[in-house]
Amino acid sequence: MPNIASILKAEISRVARKEVRAEIETLKKASVAHRASIAELRRQVNALETELRRFSKAATRPATLPDSANEPAEGTKRRFSATRLAAQRSKLGLSATHYGQLVGVSGQTIYHWEQGKARPRAAQLESLARVRGFGAREVALRLST
Repeated sequence: MPNIASILKAEISRVARKEVRAEIETLKKASVAHRASIAELRRQVNALETELRRFSKAATRPATLPDSANEPAEGTKRRFSATRLAAQRSKLGLSATHYGQLVGVSGQTIYHWEQGKARPRAAQLESLARVRGFGAREVALRLST
């Protein structure tokens, strides 16, 4: 006949494991819920930080006035694209030399810009932007003088 103390000890440990398992299940469910809410809060924080960055960038940009719509604000960076330069020159039907005369540089410089061997300086970018606004008639008029 088994010892009553060992049977009692085995039964107490079985009941204790059962109770602990029940408590752990509720804790696991609560932990999963908390992790999900933390993940959602992180997503919200990231979205708000992105929106804040976007608004702060917009706030730091200088406001353009309606009367200065044709002139860029001082400090505005111009972008340069070699392919767009070549496309503009071919659209106008100009040689690199003639296009260079409009911009105020040599024809060789225009070739270098188009091939990506060199990049125009800030003042030259402004000249390029000005020439981009010219139509065929205005180009012919400026080259004839």
